[in-house]
This record gives sequence, C-alpha cells and structure tokens, in this order.
Amino acid sequence: MTKYFAFLIIFTISLCSHASNDSNFSFDDHPLSSQLNLPDWFKLSFLDLQESLQEANNNQRGLIIYFERKNCAYCKAQLDINWGASDIVTYTQKHFDVIAIDVGGQRTVTDFDGNSLSESEFADKMKTNFTPSFLIFDNEGKLALRLYGFRPPYQFRAALEYAIDKHYRKESFKNYLARAETAMSFGNDELNENDVFFSYTQPVNLNRSVKTANKPLAVFFEHPKCHACDVLHAGPMNQNEIIRKLNKMIVVQIDTTQNYSVVTPDGKQTTAKAWADQLELNFAPAIIFFDNKGHEIIRIESVVKFNRLNNVIQYVLEDGHLSYPTFQRWRERDQNEKR
Repeated sequence: MTKYFAFLIIFTISLCSHASNDSNFSFDDHPLSSQLNLPDWFKLSFLDLQESLQEANNNQRGLIIYFERKNCAYCKAQLDINWGASDIVTYTQKHFDVIAIDVGGQRTVTDFDGNSLSESEFADKMKTNFTPSFLIFDNEGKLALRLYGFRPPYQFRAALEYAIDKHYRKESFKNYLARAETAMSFGNDELNENDVFFSYTQPVNLNRSVKTANKPLAVFFEHPKCHACDVLHAGPMNQNEIIRKLNKMIVVQIDTTQNYSVVTPDGKQTTAKAWADQLELNFAPAIIFFDNKGHEIIRIESVVKFNRLNNVIQYVLEDGHLSYPTFQRWRERDQNEKR
C-alpha cells in the first residue's frame, strides 16, 4: 500500500468519526445573554504575537489565533462542539498553543509587524467579519490556513491536521478535504431548489463590469450530496424574512461540480467549477455577495443560521461595507441602537 493511500484511509476514517449531523447545526445563533468563558488550557499571553509564535515554535508547536466575541453563539458552538470533543481537544493541546483575541476587546496587541493596536483594531486589520475565526500557524511559523466562522467537527479537525502536517505546501484545503469527503459524502442527490434563485440560460452571465446593475448579487455555491446545504435550505432559506430580503437582490445558485460556462461579475469567462476553485472556496454552501459593479462585498463560508444570514443580507442591502471596516463593526452599531 502506498503512503498516499494509507494516508487517505486514515484521513477518511478520522473525518467519518466526525461526520456532519444535525446536532452540529442545532443551536440558536442569536447573541448570548451571558458571556462565554474560555477553556483554562488556552495560552496565557501578553499578546505579543511574534513572540508567542516564536515560543510555540521553540517547543515544536503551532499557534492558533482564535478570534472570538463573548456573546457569540457560534463561538459557544466552537467551544461546546469542537473543543468539547475529547479527541479534538487532545490533538489541539498536543500540537498548538491557542491565543484568544476578543474582537471587541481593548487589550493591547503587538502584531506580527511590531505595531501596537487594540484587539478590536487588530481584528479589523485581519478583516474578521465573523466569529469564531482562526489564523492557524504550523510549528515552523508559517501561516497555513485562515478559517472564518464555525465549521463542523470533521472539518475543524482536518484543518488542524492540514496545518501541522504541512499539507498546505502541496495542496489547497479544499482539495485536501475533497479527497476524503468524496468517500463520506451524504445528503440530497440533487441541488436544493428555491424560488428565490434566478433562472439563467447558459452561459450564466453575471457580468457587471460593463453596465452597473440596480441590485446587489448573491451567489450560492453548492453541490449535490451536501448535508450543510440541505440544512441551510430546510432552515434559514425557508424563512419568510430571509426570502423577502433576498427578493431585493439577484440571487443565483452555482453547482460547483459542473463545467457549464459562467461570466463572472467582473466580466471573466470561466466555468462553474473553475470559478469556485479560483475563489478558493472550501465549504459548501458558500454565499458571496457582490455590489452593483461586481465587486465582492462579503462571503459566508461556514455554518450559517437564521440570525447571521439575516443580518449579513441586511448589511449588504444597507451598503454597510461603505461605512464600516467589517461586518462585526456594523453589528456593533446595530446592537448599540437596540439598547
């Protein structure tokens, strides 16, 4: 047996032990009424990130910078579901130091460029739209992977292995996951249908580079045998408030397994599959929102439930990106107005 196939078998078994199921998606994503406490095994740090990375590497360990918010339901899911699984905790503790950054915090961070700024300023600099998010460094100080948002356990465990075993040197995280997910895929055999999706004849022409559109564009990147896609459509995409707001946009569904022709919002000719690859998408469903001129506004590439999806759509409809550096900052304004 070759090393490649031995690895693939072990990797597939690892993922199957954490296969997606409804319990990984069954949490209320409204802001929490009480603040979260971090695990006591997280690294105590003065938030000098270069120094922390060097210390971890000196001990043959990687470093995870974990962006969190104290009332974040997705962070609670991360702590309860992912870092609540004994094998994931053991693997993390063995291979990584973990440092938490509060995206609304004011502690001083010395970043990798030696600049001093607050936690919230550093989160903005890193374009942290969603919590939890992660910067994952290997044990040689290389940034191996960025993850934005909550991922199911099998994907989060795979992300840690991808970084520490340096698979990022050979392939994208998308391809790394796909090799095993092909063997364990489950879900509907066909794409989920929804009346909100615009029906395009092929080629799918989304070009906005020549003529400015009068509505924003939302592109749903999905594929058959996608359990998370099924959950999205059975939940948030079945809610009247979501549908009402999406009807104020042009909404398109792209099958990332197909090679039909697509003209992208910036006017480039490609195929559905190639476009997803070019965008380096590594989660399905992924939703990317574009402005009237075809520029990307924001993407959701993680588990998303009603409250977050509803707010992101509103953020796009309000052109929140024009006034706020991240979705997080826009949400702070929104929450402060409700107090």
